[in-house]
Amino acid sequence: MSSDRLAELSAAGVAVWLDDLSRARLSTGGLDKLRREQHVVGVTTNPTIFAKALTSAEDYAGQVKDLALRDAQVNEAMRTLMTYDVRWACDVMKPAADASKGVDGRVSIEVDPGLAADTARTVAEAKALWWLVDRDNLFIKIPATREGLPAITAVLAEGISVNVTLIFSLERYEAVMNAFFAGIEQAKANGHDLSKIGSVASFFVSRVDSEYDKRLDKIGTDEAKALKGKAAIANAKLAYKKYEELFSSERWQTLADAGAQPQRPLWASTSTKNPEYRDVIYVEELVAPGTVNTMPESVIHAFADHGEVRLDAITGSYAEAQQVMDALAAVGIDYDDVVQVLEREGVEKFSVSGNEMIETVKSALEAAK
Repeated sequence: MSSDRLAELSAAGVAVWLDDLSRARLSTGGLDKLRREQHVVGVTTNPTIFAKALTSAEDYAGQVKDLALRDAQVNEAMRTLMTYDVRWACDVMKPAADASKGVDGRVSIEVDPGLAADTARTVAEAKALWWLVDRDNLFIKIPATREGLPAITAVLAEGISVNVTLIFSLERYEAVMNAFFAGIEQAKANGHDLSKIGSVASFFVSRVDSEYDKRLDKIGTDEAKALKGKAAIANAKLAYKKYEELFSSERWQTLADAGAQPQRPLWASTSTKNPEYRDVIYVEELVAPGTVNTMPESVIHAFADHGEVRLDAITGSYAEAQQVMDALAAVGIDYDDVVQVLEREGVEKFSVSGNEMIETVKSALEAAK
């Protein structure tokens, strides 16, 4: 399969990251192959991904047996299994990290989503994961809940690189960027080398269309149906507009002069949920310099096969994007309610996956005794 389209995408300023990780990907060399042949320069994970990976008992059997022999508690075992995979993945992606001077080649691990409403415990867990993995090209994922915002600042202030996840609203995205600025300012005051602190802000895409489309179908008018499949891209484009505004400010320039790297927008949830939509639409329509697009492997291969690189597809269409959001409001959809529902459901889904992972590990430990 040709990867020329992925090379073009990378040349346009979009970092291609894989939204998946498993022990099998690591042991078979599959992840390294994607790095070498498909221009993949980063990896994101979450509780759902790990819960799925851990159902393959064969890949983890030896380590689970050792943990069982030591009478390891479930939480310790789960953390050990996850950090082992992420550390290995960090090593696989190190060439990409070296080539980009630490900008890419990053692997993300998420704090327990059950802590999303607890700032202090989120910070403590982030520190623990950073120590356990012990790799410079790691990202700690922290949800962009209200309680997560001060945690983002506190963790960055410690010199720890952060991937902020579960961002749906423009207002919350602006708050995330301000939390990033505050964290980098504190890191500077704490004497950290700002050039080594990385961050991305994961703005979710396809889930926005799923929620809006459901409400548009309920309204049922021709005017409403004509707006289906337009909300997510418009929302993301307006997010990039905010990114450009804040990262052209004097506040940012002061940090950049001190060696800080910008917090790049990362487009997450980029596989289409509606089969009627083009399978690479959330890649093609969101090409812009200094962005990341994290994709399931199926989307990476789909883009390599038939994706189109539309150079800087975002910056010239801000007015059109705003018109879409205004039209959605005009047919009676409350933006604030949509994004609140999406954030709540996002945290709940990750919590459920976290609980499934605990049960999977618990069962594996008992079976290994």
